[in-house]
Amino acid sequence: MLESRKVFLVNAVLNYFSSLCPITSGFIQEIEKNVDTLLIKKNKYILSPIDNNDYVFFVVSGLVRGFIKDGNKEITTWISLGNEFIGAIQHPDANIQPSIEYLQALENSELVAIPHLLIDKLYASYPETNVIGRKILALQYHAASERAIIARIPSAERRYEKFLELNSFDISRVPLRCIASYLGMRLETLSRIRSKLVRELV
Repeated sequence: MLESRKVFLVNAVLNYFSSLCPITSGFIQEIEKNVDTLLIKKNKYILSPIDNNDYVFFVVSGLVRGFIKDGNKEITTWISLGNEFIGAIQHPDANIQPSIEYLQALENSELVAIPHLLIDKLYASYPETNVIGRKILALQYHAASERAIIARIPSAERRYEKFLELNSFDISRVPLRCIASYLGMRLETLSRIRSKLVRELV
């Protein structure tokens, strides 16, 4: 990756932080010195259960999903189209352990990897981290609540409609198999629902 591109990616995460709270020069320097930038090719894993869960990731561009495996079945747990933080499930009081989730790029994706150890250092040294962390957690909680609402709707058709209502992105970018597993339905069921909705719009 070109050095200029690395600078662009690091600046993207710094701009995101500064949109949440003013950041100091010391905070900026810690980020610039201690984060990694990644280009992940389409369909490659960012994280899997064989990896140590040492980082959170800021998605600058691309399309990423989280999923778990239940036997041979993949269950998509979330989808990210960028400009947000992602990470694998981890209990906040536990030592860093391998992930139970897979993080996968569904398109060529650019990310900034921030070590958990750096986050701890930022919290200890820079007060703005507490404001930034609180706001990010609030956004993550809101997104998790929306996912929980969708999962509890008994009708497959209404789950898909709610998914469309809550997500303004171009869903054609997301493989249908991932949307189907995210919504807890078979691919055939999702295809039938989509065809029905198209007919109703004609």
